[in-house]
Amino acid sequence: MSSEDKTGISHIQPAPSATEPKDAYVHAVEDHNDEVNENLEAKIKNPLKGIPYDQLMRDVEAFAHEKGLEEHIDILRKGALVAQTPDNYGEELVGTHALDEAEMKALRDEVEHKWHMPWRLVLTIVTCSIGAAVQGWDQTGSNGATIFFPDVYGIGSSSTRDTLLTGLVNAGPYIGSAFLGCWLSDPVNNIIGRRGVIFVSAHFCLWPVIGSAFCHTWPQQLACRLLMGIGMGIKAATVPIYAAENSPASVRGALVMTWQMWTAFGIFLGTAINLAVLDHPQNWRLMLGAPFIPAVPLLCLIYLCPESPRWLMKKNRYVQAWKSLTVLRRNHIQAARDIYYIHSQLVIEHKIIGNTTFLTRFAGLFKVPRVRRATTAAFTVMLAQQLCGINIIAFYSTTVFRQAQFSERNAMICSLGFGLTNFVFCFPAFWTIDTFGRRSLLLFTFPNMMWTLLAAGLCNLIPNAQARLGLVALFVFMFAAFYSPGEGPVPFTYSAEVFPLSHREIGMGFAVATCLGFAALLSITFPFLLDRAQTVGAFGTYAGFNAVAFVMIFFLVPETKLRTLEELDYIFGVPGSKFAKYQVTKAAPWWFKRYIFFQRNAVLEPLYKKDEEGRPVPARRDSPLGSDVEKGEKV
Repeated sequence: MSSEDKTGISHIQPAPSATEPKDAYVHAVEDHNDEVNENLEAKIKNPLKGIPYDQLMRDVEAFAHEKGLEEHIDILRKGALVAQTPDNYGEELVGTHALDEAEMKALRDEVEHKWHMPWRLVLTIVTCSIGAAVQGWDQTGSNGATIFFPDVYGIGSSSTRDTLLTGLVNAGPYIGSAFLGCWLSDPVNNIIGRRGVIFVSAHFCLWPVIGSAFCHTWPQQLACRLLMGIGMGIKAATVPIYAAENSPASVRGALVMTWQMWTAFGIFLGTAINLAVLDHPQNWRLMLGAPFIPAVPLLCLIYLCPESPRWLMKKNRYVQAWKSLTVLRRNHIQAARDIYYIHSQLVIEHKIIGNTTFLTRFAGLFKVPRVRRATTAAFTVMLAQQLCGINIIAFYSTTVFRQAQFSERNAMICSLGFGLTNFVFCFPAFWTIDTFGRRSLLLFTFPNMMWTLLAAGLCNLIPNAQARLGLVALFVFMFAAFYSPGEGPVPFTYSAEVFPLSHREIGMGFAVATCLGFAALLSITFPFLLDRAQTVGAFGTYAGFNAVAFVMIFFLVPETKLRTLEELDYIFGVPGSKFAKYQVTKAAPWWFKRYIFFQRNAVLEPLYKKDEEGRPVPARRDSPLGSDVEKGEKV
């Protein structure tokens, strides 16, 4: 019998073969379930390893007929064989399935010349980058406008009420994102796909932004900013996923981190425009309305990009997924490898998780062990982005510099310097995020952000005005320089990749809601904190938060660099207690030996190990990794 779940993933209810007892098959499926949810051996396993050649070829043929890919059977067979042993670039394949020179070169170049990408993949990343620039610019318009619009709206006094209302207006986009936009990501993605979501979100980042320039009361401004936040939330929860699902593993981190890099560029553009229109009589209205500009090319370019192949496979649209992969990869052998490997993992994933609805997917974020660990890690990195204090600078740098007795123009110039520093220092992450890794970058940057933020606060106590102004600006810029290659790009990159496909939209929505929800909280409370504790107390508070974030990351955030999205099932199958114990008993002592006592011969035993032997797999149609048809019957 066959069935199809609500995500469109076809599967069978397999019967045991004549040569294999029923309980052996049941044990094999349960064994895989245990590996993913409680991966006590910390092994990274290829789901195609161990399948005999004849069986694999039959499975591929049945898969091709079932999914409407009959004309591609030959290349799919090659792709499946490459996926079984991906590290040798297909050089061991002989006979009818031997790869030609172009195919082997494409596989090798994917690792050795990983920046040689097809133009449609480049276009996809450019479009995602524009979406990120919209996000950054939207956030920065209020940075400069905050020193003007409260007086116009009659909320410019230093009373607690007016201070909180100013924070509420500034927090509007984050409230809209956290409470509505992020949670719409899952159902809207399910209906109209990644491209459709980005197209719709661009409208929310266009019309309300223009409207915000014409508002005459703070409730009107708040309404426009809430609507803008809906678009920001849906977009922030979708664009990094879209980039991650379209990118090969070798450059996925670098390509997904363009979200943060171009968000930083949007912040820089916003601060530049704020400075450029400072002397205009309608300066604050121009500051709030200008961010509509990059939303226009985003609307135009998104439908020139291919849809996410993983989303198409999730909807059982394999022919379109094949077409999408062929324009996102340089050679058809890469597309064949990826489509069969992803399909194999989707079948396993369905057997573990089963049919889902919005409510069961949300519950699964906390109930399914593998998903719960991903939720914890994504929550940690997103919360850490707010705890580090970057948004108190991004939202209120002009206000902070004004309180340090900068003139309005000098405060704007220093905000521009902050935006430029934030953008320029994102570039090192292109090379470090997939080499040093996500976790290592975080553990390096948090201590440095802590001391620079504390130093910036303490410098406000210097009596000499010139020295005070110079040192406050210097340490704020240094803070941005440490933030940008680490905690800047990692959270959205990390959260977009750690969830299984079944929970990717709802998981990313939860992660982004965490980030923007706490951004809203900070935006509302920071003017009050700044007024009561002054800059020294406010910066000191966030310096302490950096220390808390460092500890959380050390114990809760596994490394994901250079892993396929499917291999991450095994990474997050390792129990949290085992991961934490390894960090305390192995990783930390090794670090002290290597970098404090300079023992260059110190060796760190790896936590995760490749399973070279492969996992025993039940025969033919009983295999959870094999074809989704029974005896050739169409599903």
